[in-house]
Amino acid sequence: MKSPEEERLERWRLVLGEPAQSTLGTPLGEAELRMDRALSALYDSERKGGLGGSSPHVTRWLGDIREYFPASVVRVMQGDAMTRLGLTEMLLQPEMLEAVEPDVSLVATLLSLRKVIPQKTKETARKVVRRVVDDLERRLRAPTERAVRGALSRSSRTRRPRAGEIDWERTLRANLGNYQPERKAVVVEKLVGQGRKRSSLRDVVLCIDQSGSMAASVVYSSIFGAVLASMRAVTTRMVVFDTAVVDLSEELSDPVDLLFGTQLGGGTDIDRALAYCQQLVTRPAQTILVLITDLYEGGNAQRMIQRAASLVRSGVVVICLLSLSDQGTPAYDSHNAAQLAALGIPTFACTPDQFPELMAAAIQRQDIGAWAARNDIQLARSG
Repeated sequence: MKSPEEERLERWRLVLGEPAQSTLGTPLGEAELRMDRALSALYDSERKGGLGGSSPHVTRWLGDIREYFPASVVRVMQGDAMTRLGLTEMLLQPEMLEAVEPDVSLVATLLSLRKVIPQKTKETARKVVRRVVDDLERRLRAPTERAVRGALSRSSRTRRPRAGEIDWERTLRANLGNYQPERKAVVVEKLVGQGRKRSSLRDVVLCIDQSGSMAASVVYSSIFGAVLASMRAVTTRMVVFDTAVVDLSEELSDPVDLLFGTQLGGGTDIDRALAYCQQLVTRPAQTILVLITDLYEGGNAQRMIQRAASLVRSGVVVICLLSLSDQGTPAYDSHNAAQLAALGIPTFACTPDQFPELMAAAIQRQDIGAWAARNDIQLARSG
């Protein structure tokens, strides 16, 4: 049994590498030596060949880090390996894909490589993407449906319902304070009802920048789009853009097909994307447009702002997300963000866990700025 001091020195030995062995004098067991070799192959700046070009060697290294490190650390090390050691090119081999720990960053990398992935690897790549998408959908579907359905229910109630629209259970609960014991009756002062049923109560347009820096946002947006599209009370459209605009709404039934329909790269023309989305708006007062972009406009920036202003004036709820990911706020065009903020368009980064409640707030036409403040989210400010 190792003492706390021995464990502390062992951790420092793994952090500092082999040069610290003589100073710390800490012997490593077989498992720790394999951990040390895995770390050294990736982070030792004096290494000669790193992981090497041999696929079996790299696959063995991936197996080692999955065995000796927790999944969160494995994902960090895989990401570092892709940037430091050129591991990205090796992902074109099916045996490599089967060895890595799948996550959103890996999916984004595969999507960016999809045009050069050899035929023998395509099916494996699709399986990896499917695993990540299915896992995220299991995690995100329930809170999204719960938040959105609750918001739709609350937003559709009316205090002046027609006779056939009265919700008697909610009406009685709302008037229990008016119970008269002598009459054994509740005096109804407030009627609560459900609004007229229609095919959809809200129209949601997800307008997503598919430039390389927004890759994780594209993955999460595709999953949320598929979840929203499965809800009959919401009409969902998904539009992706770079310098061109592609409407992927017909692919929302399968997020994996949708993701493989994206481009991930190229320039950015937000103005053109907003122009297309304007054509989709038929009920401005019932429409929520979520623009997901870092706001680096390669098209006409002034016209983009004017078009956003036109959407707001028409009654559309417009929200700009600088990212939809767990990676924090990316670099973004602060000037364009300030101009959108001046129009009253909330502009901020959002994590996937926050998105369901954001949509619920938008559906109820709550003050998104106040919602953001309650959730400790920093909004972009007008200049």
